[in-house]
Amino acid sequence: MVLANVFQFIIFAVTLYQILISLAGFRREKKRGLQHAPRKSFAILIAAHNEERVIAPLLDNLNTLDYPAELYDVFVICDNCTDRTAEIAAAHGVYAMERSDDSRKGKGFAMEWMLEQLWERERQYDAVVVFDADNLVSRNFLREMNNKLADGHRVVQGYVETKNPFDSWVSLSYAITYWFINRMWQQARHNWGMATTLAGTGMCFESGLLKEIGWNATSLTEDVEFTARCIGLGIYPTWANQAIIYDEKPITLAASMRQRVRWMRGHTDCARRYMGPLMLQAIRSRSFAQFDAAMYLFQPIRFMFVAAVWVMSYLQLATPLHEQFAWLRTLPDSAWVALNAALFLQFPLVMLLERRPWRSYLGLILFPVFQFTWFPITLVGLVTSRNKTWNHTVHTRSVRIEDMAG
Repeated sequence: MVLANVFQFIIFAVTLYQILISLAGFRREKKRGLQHAPRKSFAILIAAHNEERVIAPLLDNLNTLDYPAELYDVFVICDNCTDRTAEIAAAHGVYAMERSDDSRKGKGFAMEWMLEQLWERERQYDAVVVFDADNLVSRNFLREMNNKLADGHRVVQGYVETKNPFDSWVSLSYAITYWFINRMWQQARHNWGMATTLAGTGMCFESGLLKEIGWNATSLTEDVEFTARCIGLGIYPTWANQAIIYDEKPITLAASMRQRVRWMRGHTDCARRYMGPLMLQAIRSRSFAQFDAAMYLFQPIRFMFVAAVWVMSYLQLATPLHEQFAWLRTLPDSAWVALNAALFLQFPLVMLLERRPWRSYLGLILFPVFQFTWFPITLVGLVTSRNKTWNHTVHTRSVRIEDMAG
């Protein structure tokens, strides 16, 4: 009985914590008036494995950024490619960096290799920016990163938008998820003055920091791992909501589940290695930002907690079991109703705040199905977290930045 009561309280408290933190997302960061003149130099790294179908539009896009051309170079990491990725990169006048390593596969290893090559070059850069080959980028991206670096930030994350939201109900579900994350997770934490989280693409790192601490993020979720390492060192990634990255999302449920299982495996692996030390460090230093970062590593378990919220709500509200077992009424019915309403109403509310097109609201019909699939995915990720096999997500949507602007 005591264990059941404690379990219900923890489920409720953790979920309520996330909801309360997200309230700060209602205030959107205003466009800044003061801009720094372009002076930071950038090495743009593009992680690519057999991306001949999508990489050309990104390279054309990067060649027309609103930033002095002499202040940035583009490097395509042709990682174990067997197609024309390197040939296309060279034809666009960028550096095609070919890597072959069958034993150390994945973006994290490719990044580590590329940085070693970069530090040996004659030209050195103030910062390193990372994109995926399927991305497109807002033309102001480097200007926004220049501003953040000039303000003294050392790690910056841009706004991840979905490139293909209306390809299928799955890609639209991704879009709804990322609209929520950008506003109620990233923007909210930025407004609270806490660390934002790296998203795998649209990331900017001060070169001095990378040389100082090394990359050393080779898990299946290198972004989660590097975020944890930075926060453990007291370096808090910041948010640049005007720097937009358009990222291609899977269009089939099978491809989506393969991708998310990999994410959950990597996230669980990072939680096992970093969550405990971060929590202890947060307690010792009385740092709420570090505590929140440890809670982020708690995410795989939180997905199971949300499932438990549903189960607890059902048992308490829709069955007569509570009449037979008093321990199922630790919290009043109204608390569970309010918690579920707060969880699910955030999504259409964010879409209103972000002024998304009306047809996107049709995605809310099947969105609960997409959300529900997180639970078996999370369970598989928890059980198989020691499986470090990297699998490639195939990208096919060759659209141009002009299409995004429209």
